[in-house]
Amino acid sequence: MPLSSLVRTVPAALLILLPAQAEEFHGFDPAVFDGRMLAPEQLEAMVADAQHNTPPRNGVSYVFGFANLQRDMIFGIRVEESIKANVEAAGMEVLVADNRLDGATALSNAQSFVRRQVDYVIEFQTDINFGPVIMQHFDRAQTGVIAIDIPMPGAIFFGADNPRSGFMCGSYLAQAARERFGPQVFETAYLVVGELPQSGVIPAMRTNGQVAGFLAAAPGFAEERIIKIDTKNTLQYSFQQMGNVLGRIPSDAPILITAINDQSVTGMLRAVKQKGRQPYALAVGMGADEQETLIGEENFVASVAYFPERYGNYLIPIALMQLAGRPLPSAFLVQHVFVTPANICKYYPEFPCVDEEALAYEFPAKAFAEHLHSLKANLELAEYRELIPDH
Repeated sequence: MPLSSLVRTVPAALLILLPAQAEEFHGFDPAVFDGRMLAPEQLEAMVADAQHNTPPRNGVSYVFGFANLQRDMIFGIRVEESIKANVEAAGMEVLVADNRLDGATALSNAQSFVRRQVDYVIEFQTDINFGPVIMQHFDRAQTGVIAIDIPMPGAIFFGADNPRSGFMCGSYLAQAARERFGPQVFETAYLVVGELPQSGVIPAMRTNGQVAGFLAAAPGFAEERIIKIDTKNTLQYSFQQMGNVLGRIPSDAPILITAINDQSVTGMLRAVKQKGRQPYALAVGMGADEQETLIGEENFVASVAYFPERYGNYLIPIALMQLAGRPLPSAFLVQHVFVTPANICKYYPEFPCVDEEALAYEFPAKAFAEHLHSLKANLELAEYRELIPDH
């Protein structure tokens, strides 16, 4: 899929900067940047400034390392494509490794980057337990790092606004369920949430936010009808785990589904379909990168967009700003919108919009403010408070 055909209609600015602002750098101001790829001339000027401050280790030109989450996953593919496009336009080189959703593999890849003396690394790795030891290798080599979605100590964070995106997702699911099945749905429905425990408390803010958002829009929903499963971040494992829990759900009960990402939601929906229970199922995803499923499955009503195909448009300029010695925030959070079959063509023009009445969605702002307050008071999240927005 050519990059030029992707997202053309997006929010005016796609990032929230925490806790400080960055300066403008050759036309790149992340606080107002709309996510469109910069011109090669701008990227080349950034490289020249960066090399003046931090000369390339090979004495010629920059070599970046990108350790992808998993190279055959749609989200990872799109992030990688956008990074490669920006690196090429900037006249640099990138070495790509596959972390394969495995911490030990991510560590091995990090060690390889250090041996090969890359100038900068973009890490997309899932195992929170391996983050500190991976960063020890980069710190000893004095190599700058951006960490995507899973924080690593000392690295710049780039990724989802997990509290808000999760809360959006859960509250949309509850409101869509009420519209499709009627207000009595919450008396018998089951909520199934696909989690990712191995990635720690930050992605957990996303899935916990899904539950909190759902309960904000469906107050009084019985906690015993909330089921959480481990997805391992994959379609296949989610399919298996969803199949295992379906036996616990009465055959006539509505099944309301959400998860850590679109791939997991897709696997969960396939398990429901295999059992012939799709008439009573409804799902809202995270990522909006499974567009074919979103427009092809009647039960998949919306997904919270992350726009991975634009990540490189931010990541490469941010990395070059750090190499140039420019001040940067410690974290960049993506702003999110809903993609639905009714509006998908506005964001992904290669897909047609479906002629249907849009849900009159209302974001539970007061409940969300209370949710943020509870997160900031949570001692387990004390070292990650910079990743919790103020509103």
